[in-house]
Amino acid sequence: MLIKATQKYTRQTPRKLRLVANTIKKLPLEKAMAQLSVIEKKATLEITKALRQAIANAVHNHGYQVSDLEINSITVNEGPRYKRFQAVSRGRAHGLMKRSSHITVTLKTVDEVKKADEPTKKEVKAKKA
Repeated sequence: MLIKATQKYTRQTPRKLRLVANTIKKLPLEKAMAQLSVIEKKATLEITKALRQAIANAVHNHGYQVSDLEINSITVNEGPRYKRFQAVSRGRAHGLMKRSSHITVTLKTVDEVKKADEPTKKEVKAKKA
């Protein structure tokens, strides 16, 4: 089963969040949490919040154990941009984009991993022939 958690309107640029998300995407859940505690970036706080939220959804809503869960995907999409300006000389202004992002964490159960590894009936018949 896939368990999702979404954190919207995070006031951090998607590029900075993706840097952290890509480092933990392929790790097991326990190692990913340990890695996030070591990385010294502001983005780790936001990714950790979303990951804890997904774990809480799995434990409380679906009754899974933390040991039964694995990271399926972490996506960081672009949110709305706040357009501001900064005053410069001669009464002019330079535009600023204050970016935000949406973080989506998807967890899967270990049962699904085992099912995906098993060959289907068609593959078994093809190997026999």
